Amino acid sequence: MTRAAHLIDASLYVFRAWHALPPDTLDADGHPLNAVHGFTRFLLDLLERVRPSHVAAAFDESLTHSFRNTLYPLYKANRALPPEELERQFRHCKDVARALGLAVLSDHRYEADDLIGSATTRLHAHDLDVVIVSADKDFGQLVSLRASQWDFSRDLRWDESGIRARLGVRPDQVADYLALTGDAIDNIPGVPGIGAKTAASLLHHFGTLDALLARAEEVAFLRLRGAATVARRLREHAGQARLSRQLTGIVLDAPVPEASEDYRHRPPSFDDVEALCERLRLGPMTRTRIRALGGTSTAVSS
Repeated sequence: MTRAAHLIDASLYVFRAWHALPPDTLDADGHPLNAVHGFTRFLLDLLERVRPSHVAAAFDESLTHSFRNTLYPLYKANRALPPEELERQFRHCKDVARALGLAVLSDHRYEADDLIGSATTRLHAHDLDVVIVSADKDFGQLVSLRASQWDFSRDLRWDESGIRARLGVRPDQVADYLALTGDAIDNIPGVPGIGAKTAASLLHHFGTLDALLARAEEVAFLRLRGAATVARRLREHAGQARLSRQLTGIVLDAPVPEASEDYRHRPPSFDDVEALCERLRLGPMTRTRIRALGGTSTAVSS
């Protein structure tokens, strides 16, 4: 059994399943179950492969009312809300995660990133290493000697050197880097005209966003393409850069369980989840895999 705690960016994998699988399996009321089935297979793949001692799945429930929306009402305003059919499946996916013995993290004010960041802090305090299961570059700011990131679908892993190779900055600079470049997906403005290479160069020279903004007049004298224009933009958009930094930083004190035991994986009992399998029309192969995780190997028909 793997001692490191695995913290899963669950919403990412629910969305992937929703887009990847056709809605050809329906529940008794005629609603699709494609995201549920895909997410269940993903969880079983991970649990079978890793056998983690501690594991949690973090779900986003703050798509329009997180604290970031209070700071900046346009945060993620360019994103369409999940359709009702997907919202229904998200609830089922939480049920599946709990049934498979995972801790489930969700909050109406904090995003999954914040819940994972805060859980990482709690688990480090209990002398546990952490593996963050996600492809999202935002998590680079949490990577350290005791925390790595794993894109499970592509089986790619990043440690501190991997983050530097991927983004050109240290993990502790990732939030500043994203504040400079902005993020079109999350509708974070950043500083106009500053792209990834320029942001990495500036942070390599100045270290932090605060130091960069305090010494913006020096940027004009750097050996940097368009240095004078970059310096002007930093001066003109300093407030926007600081706001963006509030949006890109992952919170480390969100309300999550404190004790390491709260994250311990509890192998499922098929007898306890049989009704859920029936309700979600999980097939015989999935049921056999659940039994095997619980320590029994008896196959189930239909």
